[in-house]
Parts: sequence; structure tokens; C-alpha cells
Amino acid sequence: MPVSQQVLDEIALSRAEYEAIVERLGREPAPLELGMFGALWSEHCGYKHTKPLIRQLPHKSNRLLVAPGAENAGVVDIGDGLAVAMKIESHNHPSAVEPFQGAATGVGGIVRDIFAMGARPIALLNSLRFGPPDEPRNRHLLHGVVGGISAYGNCIGVPDVGGEIYFDRCYSGNPLVNAMCVGLIEGSRVISARAKAPGDLLLLVGADTGRDGIHGASGLASRAFEEQAEMRSAVQVGNPFLEKVLIEACLEVIRLPGVVGMQDLGAAGLTSAAVEMAGRSGLGLQLDVASVPRREEGMTPYEVMLSESQERMLLAVTPGHEGPVVALFKKWDLDAAVIGEFTPGDKARISDGKRRLIETPIRTLTEAPEYRLDAPKPRWLSDLQEFDFTSLPMPRQSPADVLLALLASPNIASRLAVFRQYDHYVQNNTVVAPGAGDAAVLRMKGTRKGIAVCVDGNGRLAYLDPFAGSMIAVAEACRNLSCVGAEPVALTDGLNFGNPEKPDVQYQLVQSLRGIGEAAEGLGVPVVSGNASLYNETRGQAIYPTPIIGALGIFDDVTKHAASAFKHSGDLILLLGALTPWAPPEALAGSEYLSAIHGKVAGQPRLDMELERRVQLACRQMVRAGLVSSAHDCSDGGLTVAVAESAVQGGLGATMDGTVPARWDAALFGESQSRIIISAPEANLPGLRRIASEAGAPLGAIGRAGGDRLRFGNLVDLPLSSAGDAWRNGFARATSG
Repeated sequence: MPVSQQVLDEIALSRAEYEAIVERLGREPAPLELGMFGALWSEHCGYKHTKPLIRQLPHKSNRLLVAPGAENAGVVDIGDGLAVAMKIESHNHPSAVEPFQGAATGVGGIVRDIFAMGARPIALLNSLRFGPPDEPRNRHLLHGVVGGISAYGNCIGVPDVGGEIYFDRCYSGNPLVNAMCVGLIEGSRVISARAKAPGDLLLLVGADTGRDGIHGASGLASRAFEEQAEMRSAVQVGNPFLEKVLIEACLEVIRLPGVVGMQDLGAAGLTSAAVEMAGRSGLGLQLDVASVPRREEGMTPYEVMLSESQERMLLAVTPGHEGPVVALFKKWDLDAAVIGEFTPGDKARISDGKRRLIETPIRTLTEAPEYRLDAPKPRWLSDLQEFDFTSLPMPRQSPADVLLALLASPNIASRLAVFRQYDHYVQNNTVVAPGAGDAAVLRMKGTRKGIAVCVDGNGRLAYLDPFAGSMIAVAEACRNLSCVGAEPVALTDGLNFGNPEKPDVQYQLVQSLRGIGEAAEGLGVPVVSGNASLYNETRGQAIYPTPIIGALGIFDDVTKHAASAFKHSGDLILLLGALTPWAPPEALAGSEYLSAIHGKVAGQPRLDMELERRVQLACRQMVRAGLVSSAHDCSDGGLTVAVAESAVQGGLGATMDGTVPARWDAALFGESQSRIIISAPEANLPGLRRIASEAGAPLGAIGRAGGDRLRFGNLVDLPLSSAGDAWRNGFARATSG
């Protein structure tokens, strides 16, 4: 009998997809099969709308050890026998329902992706989006998410070293919680999520299985979020203390003979982990749900297979070697149970003791349909892009008051109130802490090497032009690395979009992936991993298209790095990337000034990729040569905000001479791309000019650091203390209620 529409809605399968399943099987699916198809064909697991686009991203690199999608995370060689695993994941809808547990288990999941590769997790980052903080529910979500991130990361002993938080009305019903983790592999020994041969045993280790998280991948993460729906049962509950033990046990067990593969249990639980592990291995699977340790009575096979209980891993172990593996986990007070084995052929056979439940081709389960997206550019977008900035009225506030308002904006002000909740010095590798530089910097103990990591994205810019906005996200993430002196070597992308069945979102997806690919190609940095989170909308209202870019850079000598604070009174302030400091009116496109002061989101974002490449190259060379005291990119708020941030952080004022153009709002607060503020002793100017000239990057002196005031041309003259109060306390004031 055909399944009801209510059941299909519950597992987020369309009627056409159900009919395709029936056609492929040649029969109606059993209830357990249907639940497994719902999970594996979900957007969250199957990537139905994004796979064809993701395949087009550049991923070739002589540093690449694991290709995107082949395993749990991407892995790149950083030299000296070291490799780094990296990935970003989203936990958006769970965090909207239960912000603390949603964010905490997002951290737990991304950490498992990393140590599943045999890498020790060494750093966490996060990218967060919420609705306006003057609304109580948005503050509740913010504080819950930050609490969940800090509680989980602090308990497992992995430092949270950076991130970003932005607020906009489009995220009120659908916050974004993207977590990134990087891990270190010594000896470049990568663990695969595959079995080696038929007969290899399947061991489930870690926590017992409960009823939490059922339908998390299909029902919660793969359809539009509706606030009135009761979805708390689809949100997992985490235990960070158990995860810490699991990390240590798994990193120890991979040194035992016979351990050939490891896979985390995340979205869709056993279904995804076991079936996809068999699919990667080119093998079949025999799994007995009766052998799965449980923490609740009366669980059905359906619940066991679809549970998303946290802190669980699967191991593939050669027969005869399971005894030492079980003993090792027992030493760590963890369960380890043989629940099945890999078999010849292509069948997933699930049984409950002696009772066979299903026998299904693995290829049918794992090969979700792929949808081609070809929607045209919407008319409304052209209208926004053609906005006439000469018609924009000048603000009633003075330039100084506008600067203070922007410095206090929750989208710009210091995130110290958040960062102080994270332990960013645990493991004793952090060289540049969160907020002190444009990217976090970590040392690799025992070597001179180091890495830099950051996350970046701007939903407003991607909304105005998905192609250019996504290019800018890649460019700024790499620019942040270049500002601290690191060479960008790898990217991971978190793709947060609305309902892909709608033409506008389809257009955004296609253009955004094209922009990411073109920028990554232009900067010569591969995309090594990522995550797609679609259906981010509530009551028909989609979020801005929000591609988040995580970036990894490396140092041959980690002592040669830069931070963003001015250091020395009398240092020159230079602008790398332009000869004149004043931005043109069109640079207000998608700017924080335009949104915060005028309540508008309009304009056409632009990026000159060749200029971007040259500017970043010059900045890295200047930092490595030891010629700069500080480096900080111009982004939200434009040049004046960037200078003010460096001044406040360093406790040194700044003076910029020259007459500001009549359109002072654009000149001061326009967000032209490819610009970096550098401070340096005047004696270093010849060397800086030589590097800039050889790189083909514009460089101009625009002022000097020192004193206790901020002066910008003939328009702004205010005490540094006033700017410092606005920037240091603006976020806490805006989010305290």
C-alpha cells in the first residue's frame, strides 16, 4: 500500500522521490527502509541540490592528502611530517529549537569528523547569525548558542580561537550556527572511513544509543523550519566529558593492529555511518540491531538505526583483532560492541537477532537523486543593484557620531564578551588570540611552523550579488590570513541557503558556488571540505544566502606574524591596496553604514580579483620581512572603522590628513575591497614600497599613529577613549537587553 503524504512529510521525501525508490527496488519499501531512504536521501546527507555545483569547485593542490567528499574531512600536508584536517559543519535548525544543545552537539559533531581522520583536534571556530539583539528571543538564542559552544569546547579541552557573529532581521526565525574544527596529524598517517575486505568487523564504540535526534537529518535539517512544530525530540543531547574520553580512546586505538577504518556517527546515526562506510569500501553490510547497546527500553529497530545519539563512532576491524580493541575501550570505561561485518556484494542486510528486517542495495540507498538548478536572475535583484547612491541623503549625525555609532554596532563592536567565555589557550598553542588579529595563529610544537585559521562571510553582500558576494567571502577569509602573515593553503565552505526548490534560492546557489570557485581559483587555494545547509527559512521567509568560508594558512616561521593593534607612537599608517584613502559612493553597497544609518540593503558589490591577489601577496611579504608593526584589513565600517579598531586595540590615537570629499559618508565608511591598513616605522617605508611595487600593489601613506585622539581629515576629531568605550562595550550593551 502506498505510503501516506504525512509519513513522507515527516521524513522529507517528495512523492516523486518515493516513486523513484519503489521503481529502483521493484517493490514498496519496508518501514525501516523508508526511514533509511528518508535520511540518506535528505538534503543534509544526500546533497541533492548542491552535489553538481560542489563538484565544480577547485580542489587540486600538491598539498592535498584527502580529496573533498572522500572522507569525513579534508586533509592538507603542511610539511615537516605534519598534516591538518579541517571542516566546517552547520547545526542551524537544532540551535533554533534548543540553542544550548543544538550548538553544543554541533561542536561535538565537527570534532568527531576531525578525529575520525586520526587527527587530534587543536582548534575550534564558529560563525553565527541571529536576528536583531533588541528582540528577547534573539538574545535568548545568542546566549544559549554561545553557552553551548563554550561548555562543550571547554570541557573537551579544544581551544575556541576565533569566529564571527552578525545580526540581521532575516535570521530572526532561523539562526545560523556553523562550527569549524582543525586537527593535527603527525607522520601524515590519515585514517580512512573504509573497511579493507569482506569479513572486517563493524564495532560501535562510545555512548549507548537512545531516542534523541531521530529524524534530525531529514525532518529537521532538510525542510523549512516552522516555529510551531514540536521538534525537540529531533535535537540531540551532548556529553562533552564522554567525548573527551572518546577522543583519547580513538586516537589510541588507531595505533593497534587490525584497526583499518573509523567513521563518526552524526546525521542519520547508524544508517548514514554504516551504509556510507560500506559504500565507500565497495562492500556490503550485515548489521544486527540487537547487538547495539541501548540506554532506553523498548527501542524499535527503526529508532536504533535512525537515532542521532551523540559521542558514538564506528570502527572497521580485521577479524581476530577485536579483542584488544574492546579491551582498550573498556580501559577508558567506554562500550565497544561488535554489531556486524562487511560482506561481499552490494547489499545492506539489517537484522534483529535472527529476524531479517531488510535487504537493500547500498548503491540504491546512497545514490540520492541530483537536481539541476537553472533559475534566471530575479528582477528585484537588478533593481537593488542599480541603486543610485547620489540620491542617498546625507545623515543628520556628524561624521564623528556616525563613527561612534558604527563602532558600537553589534556587527562591528569587539566580541570580547563572547571570546572571554571560551578557553582559547588550552593546549598552549595559541599565539594570536581571538580578536587580537584578523586570524588566530597557533604554533606547531617542536617546530618553527605555525598555522592561521579564520572564518568569514557576509550575507548582505551575497544577497545583493551571490557571485560577487561569495567571491568577497573567499577573498576576505584569505585576506585575514595574509594580514597575520600566513600563506592561504586550504578552504572549507559552509553553504547556508533557503529552500532550493524556489527559483530565487536556486539562482543564489548557482551563482554563489560559481563565485567561490572563481575566487578560490584566482587565489590558488583549494576547497578541501565543506557542508551545505539548505531550507533555512521560516514561514516562507528565507535567510540571506550566507556562504561561510573557513580558511587555513601556514607559516614556515610562526614568530614572523602580525596582529591588528598599533604598536608604536610615530609609526606611519599606510593603506595597501589604494593610493587614496577615500572610497567612492558605490563602495557603500551592502555596507554596515547603509544598513545601520539608513536601514537599507542595496548596491552592487565589486571585487578586482587580480588586485586582491597582489595586495595579499605584498602584505604577506611585508609581514615576513619584519617591516610592519600591525596589519588589519578594511571590511565592515570601512577605512575609518579599521583605523579606529587598530588605534583602540593599541591604545594609540591616529591622525589622517587631507580634505575629505563632500560625499564624506562614502569616503569614510565605504567598504571597498582589497584594502589593508598597515602601521610601520617610517624608516621601513623604502622597503615597504619596494615590496608593493614588485607585487604590483598600490601603497600610500595616509597618516600617523600616536596621541590620544582620532582625527580623520577635517571632519572627525574625537577622544580615543570615546571610540574605545563604543567599540569595547557596544556588543555587551546591545545584547544585554
